[in-house]
Amino acid sequence: QVQLTELGGGSVQPGGGLRISCTASGFTSSDYCMAWFRQIPGGQREGVAAFRTGTSSSLYADSVKGRFTISRSNDQNTVYLQMDNLKPEDTAIYFCARAKLLCADYSPAYYREFEFIYWGQGTQVNVSS
Repeated sequence: QVQLTELGGGSVQPGGGLRISCTASGFTSSDYCMAWFRQIPGGQREGVAAFRTGTSSSLYADSVKGRFTISRSNDQNTVYLQMDNLKPEDTAIYFCARAKLLCADYSPAYYREFEFIYWGQGTQVNVSS
């Protein structure tokens, strides 16, 4: 049974950092494109980072480039999102997701939800002073 479990959300002041994790079960995460999306209340899910399989390259939305880093631990079958220099506009529920197989080689901001067939339950990140 495929499952994605996110951990590590919470509250942080502007300029601070958080690391959230996504542990996969039922499949090997390194065999698929894995991505992080976020969603604010009433809004659509926005792709922010992706770790492409094959090339092992990472992609970022312009809104987080230079501040967020996606990484993976194959031993732990886990994907991480390190978020630094957080801003109030980063406040959202963050979801990890697994693609059908591959991700397109362009900004995750243009990824569409239907391209990802498995989703975690989400973890809340609040950035405020």
